[in-house]
Amino acid sequence: MLSYEIINQEDTAIIREVCENDNSQEIFEQELDNALEAGYKYIIIEPTQLADETVRWISVGNFLSQTAISSGVLSVGIAYFWQSKPFIYCPLVLTSFVCTGLYMVSWQFDPCCKYQVHKDPRLKSLQKEDNTPPLPVVIERGSDTNRKIIHTTITAVSTAYCIWKFYEFCK
Repeated sequence: MLSYEIINQEDTAIIREVCENDNSQEIFEQELDNALEAGYKYIIIEPTQLADETVRWISVGNFLSQTAISSGVLSVGIAYFWQSKPFIYCPLVLTSFVCTGLYMVSWQFDPCCKYQVHKDPRLKSLQKEDNTPPLPVVIERGSDTNRKIIHTTITAVSTAYCIWKFYEFCK
């Protein structure tokens, strides 16, 4: 059994991999949902399949947010310097708009979007022998308000600016 002395036990939920029946995956998912709703600072996920799905879900949300920000900023830059190239900045602003929309619809209200994969090098000390199951995934709760404000603001400003530049180009 792993020892989790590094992480404060009061703020931590541990989803243990205990396979007792055929519904164990559903039980693990329910435990994770309960931990997410409870708002623990750290959640340690031992079941490999659930950990992989959780990391993937968090990664996709991060990708959408980062894509919205980068494509929005890039579209404004291109629209500013090359307003005669709407075939470049229009798809970029559309990408930013779609990514922000997907994030707002699919991730904004999901309690998992408030978590990030914890990357503390001290957790490597928890590594077990080669013949044992893989190291569990640790996710850490943080504020996602700034990220939401930033990507929404950048998308709104870039959309308005690019529409204005496109309108000037078409006149």
